[in-house]
Amino acid sequence: MSDHELIRKCIEKNEQAQSELYRKYSGKLMTVCLRYAPSQELAHDMFQDGFIKIFNKLDQFDGSGSIGSWLRRVMVNTCLDHLRRIKRKGVQLEIQDDLLIHKSDFGVEQMLGEKDLLKLVQKLPEGYRVVFNMFAIEGYSHKEIAKELNIAENTSKSQYRKARLWLISALEKMDKGVYLK
Repeated sequence: MSDHELIRKCIEKNEQAQSELYRKYSGKLMTVCLRYAPSQELAHDMFQDGFIKIFNKLDQFDGSGSIGSWLRRVMVNTCLDHLRRIKRKGVQLEIQDDLLIHKSDFGVEQMLGEKDLLKLVQKLPEGYRVVFNMFAIEGYSHKEIAKELNIAENTSKSQYRKARLWLISALEKMDKGVYLK
């Protein structure tokens, strides 16, 4: 079934089509949530809310771009909305510090997998993490990030630079003897 047909059936509330859309894109979209959230629990909440929004707004997809890009944009916006709500409530999110294990005989390049990198990005302070994801992974410009997050463009640039330095420092520490689980 083509994406166009799949979308049409999803808009008609066809459960089989909705399941197919979910199956087809859930892995990639969950990865988006994991990059923005400081914990897997929050990532799952973001993911569920994102799919609810997707199914409720699917009729707004105009077909001008790829459905994958549109779904990703909805999920990123959902993640940002969650982070804004948390910030407004003043809730402090705990980042688990029990993710460390001792270095083996292998170097960082041999030991560091995709999941390890994801955990490292999740450990970034919230402002750094959001800007890093939006700029380095989602491809937003600093001007777009500033507008979306209601911050100065230079703040976006600074947070991105600090995120990179934080990640470089963390990788250097890992190379000296400590790894993420």
